[in-house]
Amino acid sequence: MVLPEGFALPPLPYLVGLLAAVALVGGALARSDPHVSDRIVLALAPWIVVGSSLHALYVLEWVPESVAPLLGAPSVYLTTFVVAGAVWFVGIRTSTDPERPVVSVGVVAASAVVAYALARGSESGLRLFWPTVGLFVAVLLAGTLWAATRWTHPSVTAATGATGALALFGHSLDAVSTAVGVDLLGFGERTPVSRAVLDVAASLPTAEVFGVGWLFVLVKLAIAEGVVILFADFVREDPREGFLLLGAVGAVGLGPGAHNLLLFIVTG
Repeated sequence: MVLPEGFALPPLPYLVGLLAAVALVGGALARSDPHVSDRIVLALAPWIVVGSSLHALYVLEWVPESVAPLLGAPSVYLTTFVVAGAVWFVGIRTSTDPERPVVSVGVVAASAVVAYALARGSESGLRLFWPTVGLFVAVLLAGTLWAATRWTHPSVTAATGATGALALFGHSLDAVSTAVGVDLLGFGERTPVSRAVLDVAASLPTAEVFGVGWLFVLVKLAIAEGVVILFADFVREDPREGFLLLGAVGAVGLGPGAHNLLLFIVTG
């Protein structure tokens, strides 16, 4: 089994409606032939936080039953795409700078969802210390790795730009937050592949002293670094597909990482 726990399709009416909405928005964007660059990938980053935060609310059962099927996994990815894509499409049609409405609406939406989660979680107390430490360590690791990449492979950082940095940060956040959850807060890991890495670390003599999360951090950062390096040529040859796919790689890390931190904070 390679799918994470809780991975399930929504009821058929929701699924059909969601797929139709994805097709409609995706088709509209394709016909608009949007310019894709670093700026739009960064503008879409807050929407990753929106989706991951909504899924955290779903896990906590803090959403109405009528919309819950849209916020499970993998439905929440499609739901977020529909809304973010619609905002992007409107921006393309109405603004000379379509990235601006995308990031503006995304920041407002992310702030609203996170604020609601924090307000709801504060009723039973918030756990801020370790998630904050985890965020700081993730930023430090990603910044150090990006600086090292810039020194050893300047052509890679020049080609991938901020999208490459976002990919490294996203996977650093996912890795560090997982390590914090497993080693310090008593959480488990829902993804089978990640659990396998943690199980290997648990079998090592270092487990009793250093815990099991360190190996997961090391593996995740090594893979993320390798992917960014490999994508450099792709981005140079086809910036549109290259930036979108590298942005998707970053989202695969940033989404779970943001989800972890919010869940840790509000379940104090």
